[in-house]
Amino acid sequence: MRALPFSTFRPARRMSALIAGTAAATLLLSGCATSAVDVGVAPGAQAQAHASQTIARGPFVSAANPLAVEAGMKVLTRGGSAVDAAVAVQAVLGLAEPQSSGLGGGAFMMFYDAQSGAVTVYDGRETAPAAATPELFYENGQPLAFVDAVLSGRSTGAPGVVPMLALAQKQHGALAWSELFGDAEKLAQDGFVVSERLAGMINSDAPQAKTRWASEYFTKPDGARYQAGETLRNPAYAETVRRIARDGAAALQQGPLAEAIVAAVHEGPRPGALTTADVAGYRPIVREAVCGPYKIYTVCVPPPPSSGASILELLAMAERTPDIDKGPDSPEAWAAFGQLQRLMYADRDRYFGDPAFVSVPVAGLLDPAYVAERAALAPGLRGAAPYGVPAGAPSVGADATREPAGTSHLVVVDAQGNAVSMTTTVESLFGSGRMAGGFFLNNQLTDFSMVPTASDGTPAANAVAANKRPRSSMSPALILDREGRLVGLLGSPGGSSILAYNAKALIGALAWGLPLQQAFDLPNLVAKGDGFGADTEGFPEAVREGMAARGVELKPNTTETSGLHGGLWRNGRWDGGADSRREGVARTQ
Repeated sequence: MRALPFSTFRPARRMSALIAGTAAATLLLSGCATSAVDVGVAPGAQAQAHASQTIARGPFVSAANPLAVEAGMKVLTRGGSAVDAAVAVQAVLGLAEPQSSGLGGGAFMMFYDAQSGAVTVYDGRETAPAAATPELFYENGQPLAFVDAVLSGRSTGAPGVVPMLALAQKQHGALAWSELFGDAEKLAQDGFVVSERLAGMINSDAPQAKTRWASEYFTKPDGARYQAGETLRNPAYAETVRRIARDGAAALQQGPLAEAIVAAVHEGPRPGALTTADVAGYRPIVREAVCGPYKIYTVCVPPPPSSGASILELLAMAERTPDIDKGPDSPEAWAAFGQLQRLMYADRDRYFGDPAFVSVPVAGLLDPAYVAERAALAPGLRGAAPYGVPAGAPSVGADATREPAGTSHLVVVDAQGNAVSMTTTVESLFGSGRMAGGFFLNNQLTDFSMVPTASDGTPAANAVAANKRPRSSMSPALILDREGRLVGLLGSPGGSSILAYNAKALIGALAWGLPLQQAFDLPNLVAKGDGFGADTEGFPEAVREGMAARGVELKPNTTETSGLHGGLWRNGRWDGGADSRREGVARTQ
């Protein structure tokens, strides 16, 4: 289906100014109308929206651990809001899925207000210490080995997820903050059953699982490590959530917990410079969403330092690439998808960073003329894709950022139709491997470019700087109908592959008309630089051969696998999905 001009979306309330040059381009969204339509289920280009008499209401929760989903559903059934439930879900995820997210990490949250139609972004990305310099990860004049950087105290930024959740809950909560941590406290105090995935991480060769902190936590009195099915207790975590329930974010940002965080960071090897003032001074940021049309929908994502706008660039290029609409059994569609990814990543890696420090040319990247120019390169693309030069592009150097595994995604819709799509992380597996208060600390600062300047001295957009937020691939998404009403929400972990995973799910559901679970379970294809990483065996042989004939030679995916979670409003109910590559579930009533 041809992309609809933006004017056909007929925004109803408080739509802010366009950030690109034409009415068909992407925009910043501050609010739209509120009742919903169903997402079309017809395949491919014939997908249509079907009017519904019902608003897209919950209760609905999808997250990466059943214990966390249960905690969120309990909050919703007590009359809690979507943000209330997200607080409860995060508190349990930090305990039961500590390899992926936690109280010592950060997050981006997309919030949809059903009454006003407003979309709000809460930026809980961590910040570098005030003492950080561009050579943060240098030693003897050379960049550290990446694993040494991750394990060092230098890798931890001021945690953002708890302050962010506290701000969002203050603005959109229905229950008392103190009522949201009961499940997390009980599970930590009494114990929870170690899942297969957590057991695999505990017993893996990952160096973060072997630090003294992790070893103390994950080793039983008999000297053996915890296995799947065994009960793990964490009384320190129980005490931490009791304090946070009582005192809010101040419990983590001040006093004994803040001092414990800083003490862990200051231990060797390679102690960091994070101070209690850095932790206390952290503030989440409320931002406007970046939104753009795809098929008959509007997709909204966070602005920089999130890379979400890159997904909108890919979707806009896909609208100009007819092969994409041939569907999931088409080698032409998959080959085109891979080539568009390479163009997207080349632009993202060049230009994205903290907008307080670098001008990110979002409007230029999403301008229809630029999008058309980039899409035209895809069919004959060989080798590494070149970055483009959109309007407003700053002079920045080459990027040397590495984004390892360790992230989670959750979605919640409450009984009023308010919704949360939130991607949350401690960065690597178990973060830096250091702990305080029963939780792991992030290694988020290794999301900065390890090399701060190009050979000519031009700084990278994502170079380290004091108080700066590192670039992120976390891109929680909301899907709106042409009237600006909620019809879906999704997101994924995956490091830099998040962009590919989210784009696959959006194309699978909105262009190919697949049920959401099928869209999530499609094989993954990640195309960055000059390679194509994939769930190779998930592609039929005929599709693999057809892709190879078009220059797309699949190799095993070496990045973190997807963990897509989300829902689409179809036929008056939630079509929920939880990526089969993880242990999550989607629940509604």
